[in-house]
Amino acid sequence: MSLSLVILSCIAAILAAGFLYQCLGTRRDRLRYTGPGRWVEIGRGQKLYVVEKGSGGPAVLFEAGIAATNLNWHHIQEKVSCFTATASYDRSGLGWSSPCRSQRTPGNISTELHTMLEMASIKPPYILVGHSFGGLVMRRYAAIYPEDVAGVVLVDPMRCEEWPPLKPEKQSMIERVKRLSGYAIPIAHFGLARLAVTSLLCRSGRLSGHLADAGGVGGRHVLKRVTEEVGKMPREVWPVVAAHWSRPGYYAGMQRHVAAVPDTVREMQHADPILDIPVVVLTPGKSTPLSNQCLRKIGNNVRQVIAVESAHWIHLDEPELVIDYIREMVTAAAPAAVPAMA
Repeated sequence: MSLSLVILSCIAAILAAGFLYQCLGTRRDRLRYTGPGRWVEIGRGQKLYVVEKGSGGPAVLFEAGIAATNLNWHHIQEKVSCFTATASYDRSGLGWSSPCRSQRTPGNISTELHTMLEMASIKPPYILVGHSFGGLVMRRYAAIYPEDVAGVVLVDPMRCEEWPPLKPEKQSMIERVKRLSGYAIPIAHFGLARLAVTSLLCRSGRLSGHLADAGGVGGRHVLKRVTEEVGKMPREVWPVVAAHWSRPGYYAGMQRHVAAVPDTVREMQHADPILDIPVVVLTPGKSTPLSNQCLRKIGNNVRQVIAVESAHWIHLDEPELVIDYIREMVTAAAPAAVPAMA
């Protein structure tokens, strides 16, 4: 047997082993980590994974950032479920939900969310809570289905004026993330992503550090950002985050979400404001406050609150602040909710 054939056989064996490792790991993760929630059919065989906790009303619905899942709300949802019903979920293409079939714009996602709530028998009125990109989704939901909404809490909502098509120079960032996500898909298929994220979040982190070093300055920067952000989340969810980041579907979903940013911005430029529904906007103390013009585009009953100690992840930096404003919304809406819940 020639040397080249031996090398090819070894490579094939390694790839096959990696593929098997990934398949078995994915099956184990699904059995181990999906117990807290359920899948809700929204049509054409598509299912969304939703986690419900608590009882009473109005129900509080959580929407995560652009590549995040229900896990981002784990701590907040636990606390809020002590005084009302709550639901968090994974958008199509992310977490445990089915791959996405439509463009990842706030309008399309709002339609899927509305269908999921109906099929899951999670009754209105709702308090909508959205972080970053999720804030845009909740804005669209409240504008499209105002009769279902009692209040909105936007946690540092995505600022469309900072992104294409208003800021074309940021297109290169979008293209870079799309490209890196595309590279990650085959890497995940053969188990390498699983090795890296398991090392980072469940073990010593030595292997992930070596891989980041191999990626140069960019690799080390990504590792630092990931470590800092996930480090703010409860440790009990780290293995589940690792399970999500091990799946090829996660990177495909992230790619679809990021690719839709320019169309998201176009949609929100012409989006109707939220009318006659109370809205609280939590803005990080480390960012410039939203102008009155920006607030008026959001709605006609908007109050901005500065989260002095926070950066972008206010719900992780100052969770009690977010909980307090959710509680305020629930308390104000509770009397009106009684007839609807009867």
